[in-house]
Amino acid sequence: MHLDPFAVLTAFGLIFLAELPDKTMFASLAMGTRMRPLYVWFGTSAAFLAHVAIAVGAGSLIGLLPDWIVKLVSAALFAFGAFMLLRGGDGNEDDAASGATASGFRPVFATAFATVFISEWGDLTQITTANLAATEGTWSTAIGAAAALMSVSALALVAGRFIAKRVPLRTVQRIGGLCMAGLAIWSLTEIFVG
Repeated sequence: MHLDPFAVLTAFGLIFLAELPDKTMFASLAMGTRMRPLYVWFGTSAAFLAHVAIAVGAGSLIGLLPDWIVKLVSAALFAFGAFMLLRGGDGNEDDAASGATASGFRPVFATAFATVFISEWGDLTQITTANLAATEGTWSTAIGAAAALMSVSALALVAGRFIAKRVPLRTVQRIGGLCMAGLAIWSLTEIFVG
């Protein structure tokens, strides 16, 4: 196993920045406001590790897809994430904050794992990880990408506790939705401009 420190740092930096505005960061943030954050982090981290393994394994196949298809899929996923965040619930934040939530390790772990595992399919960071694995080396990419994804989840959970005390969850969802809508537009623009 050969590790290239530059490739690890490259993967970490790219994936960290790509995941910051991602729907899973906002999902982690939301789960962290209603469930035990450490349990959520274990669940999200396990899902991220599974996706990194899949992305690294499929890295050579991603290079075969035309660039515009990758960007179109990314735009569609950002748009879907924006829709999900902006449509919200019925507007009753108290029900969302005090509604039935998982509380033990297994239910919280399973909820967090399933949420991230399902939402990360075809995600920009998964595609980026696969691309990096094809060009930068599998182990270096895997370590850098996994560390970045787990770091963003931890950051979201810490920030989630801080934000939940000061900002209504619906406001956070709206901001996240608007950011994702902007990223969807940006991804579509790249198809025609880039």
